[in-house]
Formats: sequence, C-alpha cells, structure tokens
Amino acid sequence: MKKKILISTGGSGGHVLPAISLKEHLKDKFEVIISTDNRGLRFLNEEQNYILINTPRLQKFYLLPVNLILIFILTIKSISIIRQKKIDRIISIGGYMSLPVWLAAKFLRKRIDLCEPNLVLGKANKFYLNYAQNILCYQNNIINFPERFDYKKLIINPLIRKKFYDANVLINKKYFEITIFGGSQGAAIFDKFINEGLLKVSQKTKIKVNHQTNQKNLQNLKKFYEKNNIENEVFSYKPDFFNLIKNSDLCITRAGASALAEIALLGIPFITIPLKNSADDHQKENAKYYEKLDCCWILNQEELNQNKIEELCLMIIENKDEYNKKRDNLKKLNEQNSWKNLNNNLIQFFNDN
Repeated sequence: MKKKILISTGGSGGHVLPAISLKEHLKDKFEVIISTDNRGLRFLNEEQNYILINTPRLQKFYLLPVNLILIFILTIKSISIIRQKKIDRIISIGGYMSLPVWLAAKFLRKRIDLCEPNLVLGKANKFYLNYAQNILCYQNNIINFPERFDYKKLIINPLIRKKFYDANVLINKKYFEITIFGGSQGAAIFDKFINEGLLKVSQKTKIKVNHQTNQKNLQNLKKFYEKNNIENEVFSYKPDFFNLIKNSDLCITRAGASALAEIALLGIPFITIPLKNSADDHQKENAKYYEKLDCCWILNQEELNQNKIEELCLMIIENKDEYNKKRDNLKKLNEQNSWKNLNNNLIQFFNDN
C-alpha cells in the first residue's frame, strides 16, 4: 500500500507552485493530497486532489480573538482529515496558512517536513523548524537559518513544474518578445512606468509585449498598446501563462523564488524588480543570487521610471554580447538540473525517511 502524504500550502504562487511540482514528483510512488487556502485555489484544478483549509490572516490585532477561534476549528478539521485519510506524513510549503495542519500533525505525532524555496528562512518555517524532521532547501546558505538545525537541511534543485523541463521554445521570430508579470502579490507599480518605457523601445525596434495587469486596468493598457501599434497580449490571469513565458526573449518580473527558478530553467534572461515590502526582504536576496551568477539585471523599485526601463531594455536588445552572456550563464546553471535527477533524489529521500 502506498504511503499517504499531505502537502500543506496556500497563499501566493511562490508557495503553491512548488507544492504542485513536489506532487508531480511523488505521485507515482505515494498517494499525495494538497491542502490550501482560498488564495491558493486559483493555481490548482480539480484533478489535483486538494482540500480547502482556509486559514485566516493573522495581521490584524483586533481580529486576533476571532482568528484564534477559527484556527482552533481548522485544527480540529485538520485532525479529522489526517485521521480519515490515514495520512502518514505532512510537508509544509507555506507560511501561516499551514498552521492548523502543523498543529494537527504535532498533536497526532505525525512526521513533519518543511520546504523553504527562498534564500531567507521565513518566520513560519523558523517557528516550525524546531519540530520538523527535515527541511528541503534550494541553497545551503539560507539567511536567518539557525546553525543548530543545519543537519535538518536537504539541498535540492528548485521545485519546478514538469512542463518547464519539457518546453519547446519558439525561435526565429520577427520581433523581440517581452513578458511582464508581477506575480500573485501584485504588479500595480509596473503599470505606471513599464508600458511608457516600452513605447520608446518600440519606436526603435520591433517588439511584442505580454503584460499582466489587474482587471481594472486591463482595457486601458490594451488600448495603449493598440493605439501605439505594439503587438500585445494583455491579461490579468492566464491558465496557460506558461506558453507565453516559454517563447519570451526577456521577462520583467518580481523576485519570487518560484518565478525566477522557472524563468531560469527556460534559459530566459530577466529584469527583476524585487517587491519592496516582501517578508524579511527575501525577494531582494532571491534576485541577488541570480545577479551574482550574471543571469539577470536588477532594478530597485525606488529607481523605477520609464527612462530606466527604456534605457535598460534598449541596452539588452542592442548589446547582443551582454544578452547572450546571460543566456549562456543560465544554460550553465541548468546543466545538472534535470527532472529525472531531482525525481530520483526526492523518491529516495521519502522512501528512506
């Protein structure tokens, strides 16, 4: 009989997408279920066998008594699910969203493992770490990681969905294709400057723009590109977003660990604009990792304006040596990163522990 694993996640794509990838790796050898909150639902479909555990946010102090009651109720629900589904072990890939499942697992004395996709240990994982058996990390040098728990680390390649490994990239296009997306934590500031900067770029070279924006701004942004004769695809959310990314020549994005890992695996150079108020400034650290490897360009949010976008994009398009160097460095980064290698390592770990 297959062992049963519950992966607890939720919130942003940075938490949910690695959970989907991990399930893809484990599903042939284990029975895997994902639990998520409402925010994480948009990344999942019915085929992915998920359970809804909608943990409330703990940010508003005046709601704390109500939220504690809700967490207690959700913990009871989680205990019931773990018993009913006969779950053998829990993997947490998420922050506060995993709290009820974590409490239930601790109460039932189930094995708990963690996953930290970022280069800064999150507050929730730091709290859970004391009680976890192991933590999956993408790098050994994790900021804020307690040295006494170094023995719990299992260093793996980034958890990236299988379709990114199998991508067939379109080449020999008649334009330079730029994809802009701000991740699930928002891209409002991108709409202020990037389109105006790309207008200047389009007057000097032929480009296509794929631009993620919020629903309210969608029609205005679409009209802007159409009015200026810029080939475009403007969207708020696309289930097939992968198909846009894989054919891009350049991405402009936030610095979530999952987003950068997926772009890097496709070998696409990128401009990253770290989210200014990300927890523990983890997006800045994620971006600096790729910058040190000479795989990307970083723009700080405080510096962002249309002139910066225009100058940097034109430099990238016109300076083929610099651009190709980034592509070559991404290729080197991915040389040892295969789906099969990671799959074998994960299966062995979960079988042996």
